[in-house]
Amino acid sequence: QVQLVESGGGLVQPGGSLRLSCAASGSMDRMYVMGWYRQAPGKQRELVAAIVSGTTTNYGDSVKGRFTISRDNAKNTLYLQMNSLKVEDTAVYYCNAYPPMPNIWGQGTQVTVSS
Repeated sequence: QVQLVESGGGLVQPGGSLRLSCAASGSMDRMYVMGWYRQAPGKQRELVAAIVSGTTTNYGDSVKGRFTISRDNAKNTLYLQMNSLKVEDTAVYYCNAYPPMPNIWGQGTQVTVSS
């Protein structure tokens, strides 16, 4: 079973940037569509961005134009480049397949945007 480990989160000021990484212990090839999700305090987990094996991507309206998702299947790694961060981007960020596989959620990585 694939295990996912997210990293790259931290504290950043509004307008700043972060790059998140998601390392998979096994091959990501069978996860045809992968996504980044986030969960803010008191809110449900939501899909932020998704990428099909290859270069086809899709983004939530709140992050479109600011976030970029990419994947490197050779390295079994998923990335999320986040620019122009806003306070409302504060959340724990997770990666998973899309639709998500319930048994492989990782610990997530905390992103805090604050001045």
